[in-house]
This record gives sequence, C-alpha cells and structure tokens, in this order.
Amino acid sequence: MPVYAWKGKTTAGEVQAGELTFETRDEAVSYLRRKRIITTYIRERSKPLSLSLKMPAKGVKTRELVIFTRQFATMVNAGLPLVQCLDILAKQSETAQFRSVIQNVMHDVESGSTLAESLQRRPHAFDTLYVNMVDAGEAGGILDDILQRLAGYLEAADRLRRKVKSALTYPTVVLTVAVGATVFMLVFIIPTFAKVFEDFGGELPLPTQIVMNLSDFLKGYWWALGAGLVATFAAIKRYYKTASGRMRIDRMLLKMPVLGVVLRKAAIARFTRTLGTMISSGVPILTALDITARTAGNKVIEEAIVATKGSIGEGETIAAPLRESGVFPPMVVQMIAVGEETGALDKMLEKIAIFYDDEVNVAVDTLTSIIEPIMIVVMGLLVGGMVVAMYMPMFKLINVVAG
Repeated sequence: MPVYAWKGKTTAGEVQAGELTFETRDEAVSYLRRKRIITTYIRERSKPLSLSLKMPAKGVKTRELVIFTRQFATMVNAGLPLVQCLDILAKQSETAQFRSVIQNVMHDVESGSTLAESLQRRPHAFDTLYVNMVDAGEAGGILDDILQRLAGYLEAADRLRRKVKSALTYPTVVLTVAVGATVFMLVFIIPTFAKVFEDFGGELPLPTQIVMNLSDFLKGYWWALGAGLVATFAAIKRYYKTASGRMRIDRMLLKMPVLGVVLRKAAIARFTRTLGTMISSGVPILTALDITARTAGNKVIEEAIVATKGSIGEGETIAAPLRESGVFPPMVVQMIAVGEETGALDKMLEKIAIFYDDEVNVAVDTLTSIIEPIMIVVMGLLVGGMVVAMYMPMFKLINVVAG
C-alpha cells in the first residue's frame, strides 16, 4: 500500500506535516479534510525520482540559480503558496530563458505536480542533486530550510570551480603567449635575417641553422602541423570519452606535481560538500552517493565513491572503501569514520569541505608562485635563444672584418 507524504494547515493556521498509508491519493486527501486540515502538498513517497544527470543549459547561470533559490526560500519561509512564489520569481527573472523555465514549473505545480516532479522535467536547469534535495524538503516539510542549504551549496561549489579555473587559466595564457611570440618570430622575423645570411655566404653556426630550418618548416608545412595538432586533440578527446581512457588521464592528472594537488583537494572538497549537504537534507545515503559519484568530476574519485556505495549496500561503512582506494588522505578517512560512529556524518563532511576549500586556496597560490618564474624562464629561453642564434653570424662577420 502506498505511503503519502503530506503538508498542510489546520483551521487555526498551524502548519503540520506527516505520512499516511492509503490505497489512493484521494482517500488520503479525504482523510485530511475530515481532520479539518487544508492540504498544501501531498505526494506518494514510493514514486522514485530519476537519476538522470545533465549539465545546466547555456544561459542558466549559477549566480542566477543561487538568487532564485535564496529568494524562493525566503518566500516559502514567509508562508507564501508555491504558485505565488514561482509567479513572483518568474516576473523578476533577468533572462527570458530562465523566466520561461520558472513559468513552466509554476504551471506544473498548478496542475497538481509536486515541485520536485516539475523541476525534474527540466534537467537542463535543475540537476539531480537539486531535484532530490527539493524532494526531501517537500517530504519532510522543511522546503525553506532545504532551499537555503541549496543556495549555500551552489555558491560554495561555484566558488571552488572558479578557484580551480583560475589555477589552470594563468599557465595556459602564459604558454599561449610564449608559443605565439615564437611562431611570430619564426614566420615573420627570421626570414628577413635569412636573406641577409644568404648574401653573406659562408657556413652558418649550428644554432642559427636550426632556427632557420624551423622557420622554413613552419612556413612550408604549417598546414600539416596544424592538422596534426587538431588530430591529436581530437584523438585525446575521443580517448577521454572511453572509461579506460578517462580513468588513465584522470589518474595521471592527480599524480602531476603541484597541479595534481590542486585537483585532488578540489575533488575532495566537492565530494564532501555534496554528500554532506544531501545527507543533512534527508536524501537517502545510497541516492546521495550515486549523485555524488556522478558529479565527482574525476573518474578515479568516482570509482572510489561507487565502491563506497557497494560497501554501504552490503551493510559496511563508508570509510573502509575510501581508505582502500588510496585517493583520500588518512585525515579525511578518519574524520568520516568518526562521523559515522557518532552519527554526525553530515557535520563532519561539512567541516572537511571547509578545510579543503582553504587548502585549495593555498594550493592555487602555490601553483601560481611556482609557475610564474618557470614561464618567464621558458619565454626567455625561447625568444632570447632565437635572438642570439640570429646574431651569431653577425658576430662572426664582425670578427672577420676586424681581423
């Protein structure tokens, strides 16, 4: 017999929530009416939510979703009906795309769907984590509290993503500039010197000859080099889409000096924050682990979480498979074990996430301080080396004339 989670108000205005077991939804509603309770929400709890995971659509920005979620929580806490909340939020949305999404959600809720069910129909804007937390909030009668947690989670996750992005952007930009300067010199500057050397005659120094050969190759076979780079990039991208390829590349990234430390700490912070937020919101542990694995962002971390899910299903602890994976530091495993023993796993996970947020900050600063002088040296060697190679024949000419 299905179980129905419900929320409503008494004639005195007191908010109540609970669960009822009836054959049909109408029977449950009739029972509540006889109890003089005005139902604001009722849903069969046995209906599972899909675990399809999709990225937010282009145009639905994280910041916009955070503002929507936080304002939604405030209005729900103030006692406004869901339809009225959604109507207000749709009218003040800054983008037409997100406004349309909110309006469609509002129409679904007006038609009798729960908020979680209507959000689930729009995975391009609301991912699985968002939907399951809203579902838990509706079932427990704490939707406003869950929405506040969601807003905090989204802000923290976006902040972490921007930190990692900044760590990867700096070396990429500097390397691009170095390569661009080198190509410019080889294509436009070196050929000018080549004509002078041809008129001069004689045997060129080895460094000068190497630079001129590189210039001739780049001018004559730039299309082959470009095609080779594109083909290599496409091959790596295709290989990364395979399970073994993604595992191999992600493992290699985690083992890289300095950068691997940033990626590992960011992955741990993401894992602990996501799992802690979902557990504290009342999402079942197996569902939370499944969603956390899908949002891990690294195949090695994902496999460790999947092993944890299997361990929980067999009645064991979370900490044991995490320890065996070798991915998570001993401190993280020990704190999770203590959280399991004390029944405060969600709070312990949140503490770990906060700690590793700070660790990511330190790691990003360290990466930047190490890469900056290395990139300067690399650029100096590339550009300076070519300049010296081009002037070596001139030094030789001066010596001949002086002699």
